[in-house]
Amino acid sequence: MPGQFALSLVALSLLGAPAIAQTGSVRQALVAGERVVDLPLGDGLGQRVLYDAPPHPRATLVMLPGGSGDIGVRRDGDLRHADNFVIRTRADWVARGYAVLIPDTVDQANLRGVRSSPAYGRLVDGLAAYARDQAPVPVFLVGTSQGTIAAMNGASHARPGLIAGLVLTESVSVPGRRSTETVFDADPQGVRVPVLVVANRDDACDVAPPEMAPRIAAALTHAPDVRVLAVAGGLQRSDRACGSLSPHGYYGLEQQVVEGIAGWLRTHGG
Repeated sequence: MPGQFALSLVALSLLGAPAIAQTGSVRQALVAGERVVDLPLGDGLGQRVLYDAPPHPRATLVMLPGGSGDIGVRRDGDLRHADNFVIRTRADWVARGYAVLIPDTVDQANLRGVRSSPAYGRLVDGLAAYARDQAPVPVFLVGTSQGTIAAMNGASHARPGLIAGLVLTESVSVPGRRSTETVFDADPQGVRVPVLVVANRDDACDVAPPEMAPRIAAALTHAPDVRVLAVAGGLQRSDRACGSLSPHGYYGLEQQVVEGIAGWLRTHGG
């Protein structure tokens, strides 16, 4: 395992107490070809990831989910929380020729308020390095909702040449009651790779207003290319506007959003 993936116990302690179990989430088993990998972090802790790839991937997507970050990947392949956008669409990405790497949280810790920290930025950098070790192809960070904070942080502090691009979907740009950190806390000025900002005009989530997309793009002052992709529509199944099965999570819009992102990836080496 790459040595750069190790984090100190002090840094990991920033992740806080275990998250409260979510209710009403989808349980799902691994699909064919996926594997669960435990990456050691030191001091007995580990980072569990879900990894899948076609025979000859064109690029790897490190996909960072939102919420608390706890997707509940069991060693036997059972997924306790599988309704997040990046989880629901993972097979679509593999079918399009992309490898996908999706991290669970560390020791069921709640990542709210932590994703913009230097320690978590180093962890995302380590995930990208591990992805590059698996396949010598471009690596893109793809974050959704709260995961956009982690993606922004990882891209802004990644070692030169490791990250090919950054995709932010329904970015958290306004402080909320459960977490006050936003993508603006994750050093957008430090990002030096192409960026796609996806915003759904019908997203009613109070911490991810679509009208903030131009401000996010404007904050990426050192990115060589920034594009805002506007979409509209979606269905509301979750009981919260910020839930995964809602316009915020592109529920009912998955294929349109995936195709839009894939088109952008193809123009940037993916």
